[in-house]
Amino acid sequence: MFKQNWLLLVGVIFGTTAGYLYWYFIGCNNGTCPITSSPMNSSIAGALLGGLVFTSFPNSKKNENKNEDKDKE
Repeated sequence: MFKQNWLLLVGVIFGTTAGYLYWYFIGCNNGTCPITSSPMNSSIAGALLGGLVFTSFPNSKKNENKNEDKDKE
């Protein structure tokens, strides 16, 4: 499972860290911002965005396997 989803896991970890750091250093001073007003919300939003961005990169091994299958046909 880890070999197939390692890029997703790295993206989620990176996004969670980035979301927390965004809340810590920038955040929302008056508490009216729905995402950046709490560290939990900011971390969850960062995790979702990190996972989405990191999984949008093509996996070269999957692409190589598809090309090999096409060559065999």
